[in-house]
Amino acid sequence: MAFLDDIPLGFVLLFCVTLGLAPFTPPHVWEKLNMLVDGTLVAPIDIFDFLMHGAPWLVLIAKLARMVFVRTRG
Repeated sequence: MAFLDDIPLGFVLLFCVTLGLAPFTPPHVWEKLNMLVDGTLVAPIDIFDFLMHGAPWLVLIAKLARMVFVRTRG
């Protein structure tokens, strides 16, 4: 998990704002989340698209969790 410590938080936030939200009206990742909830996220291109736009958010969540864990631990 130390690789998360090496990634600057600003870099992760930049990826979330650009790749994570593009196109911006409405955010593409939000459309894919709605498709996932509705059960219509079945086409391989949609699944890939969801993973691509969702990856920065997963990295951000993991990095923030790691920051909290390291801070509370020591």
